[in-house]
Order: sequence, then structure tokens, then C-alpha cells
Amino acid sequence: MLDHVEELRRRLFWIVGAMAAATAIGLFVVLTFPVIRFLELPIRPYLPSHKLAFTHPTEPFDISLHTAFAFGIALSLPVVVQQIWGFVRPALTRREERVTAVAIGGSVVLFVAGVSLAWGVVLPLAVQWLMGLQTDALTPVITAHEYFAFAIDMALAFGLSFQLPIVIVGLAWLEIVTPERLVAFRRYALFGSVAVGALLTPGDLVWTTLALATPLYALYELSIVAARRVASRRA
Repeated sequence: MLDHVEELRRRLFWIVGAMAAATAIGLFVVLTFPVIRFLELPIRPYLPSHKLAFTHPTEPFDISLHTAFAFGIALSLPVVVQQIWGFVRPALTRREERVTAVAIGGSVVLFVAGVSLAWGVVLPLAVQWLMGLQTDALTPVITAHEYFAFAIDMALAFGLSFQLPIVIVGLAWLEIVTPERLVAFRRYALFGSVAVGALLTPGDLVWTTLALATPLYALYELSIVAARRVASRRA
């Protein structure tokens, strides 16, 4: 037990060190290059001065620090996964090892795909529609804190929604659901995809909703194919 605790302490040290170093690199990049200007591109054309406002003297540094921290997490993710994998790998069988490796890789790819779709497609559409609702009686004064909170929440919602195949395949592996049951629930999955798309994407309720509902239902169909493969291999 003491050997395991010592190994865990050593691996946590490497994880924290990698995240701290990556965050420092991210802070240098954010303060040196116009990263914030790049991230505000979706909303910049709709701002009166083409710049986001701030209401507190420390807000620009807070945003830079949070951006650097997000950059640090992304940059240190390979080290974090490697250390966690090295700790749990001895306790897994060869079959469980292969399954876990595929699940981790697929989860990362799907999360990146969801965040990319949100930031590159849905966020500009949502901003265009929302800013189009203003009238001559209203002047937009959007702070950087509010905009980045809105954009990050949407990106995280898309990234987590794209984990649907991992969850369904895991349930199929545990024999909680079957491919036949998933096929029977196709209509409910379609309705749920549209409902989730409407709730998570503020916009014109057509294009932004379809931007999430379409890939989400496609991932459900992909989950059915993967669940059938899991069931056949188990048989």
C-alpha cells in the first residue's frame, strides 16, 4: 500500500508540475501575442468600438490568466493522461487495457471536435442572431468577462455532449443496454438531439439547433454500430 501511495504522490507531482509549466508558457503566449483579439473575432464586428469592454481594473489580467490556464490544461493533457495511464495500467488485463486506451483516445477526439464545432460554427451564428435583436434604443456594451463566459460555456457544452458514444458504448460493454434497445429508441434519440440542440445553442432555433442536433444524432447512430460490435465480440 505504501508503494502505491508513493507512486501516486510521484505521479501527481509530475501532473501538477506539467500543468504549472504549461500554464506559464500559456501566459507568456497570451501576453506576447494577440490571442485575446483572435478569440473575440466572432463578436468583434458587432461591437461599437470593435473591442470588448471591461468594468474592473484586474479583469484583463484575469481573462489572460484564465486563457493561459485553459491553454496549460490542453498543452499538459498528454502528460496527465500518460501519468494516469501509467498508474492504473498494471491493474488492468490486456483486454481492459485495449478498451481503456480506445475509450480515452476517442473521448479526447470527440471533445476536441465538439469544441471546434461550437467555436468555429455555432458561436458565430449565435452571436450574429443575438446581436441582430438590438434596436436603435439599445447600445451593446458587452464586457470581456461576459463574452468569454458565454463562449466557454457553449464550447464545454458541445464538448461534453459529444461524449455520447463513449457513454453508450460503456453501457453496452456493461450489458446495461443492447443494440436492439438502442434501435428501438431512435425516435426518442432524434427528439432528444433536437431538444438538447435548442437548449444549449441560443440562436435562431433553426441553424444553431441543427448545428448541434445533426452531429449529436449522427453520434447516436455511430454508437449503435459500436454497440453492435461490442455485442458481437462479447458473443
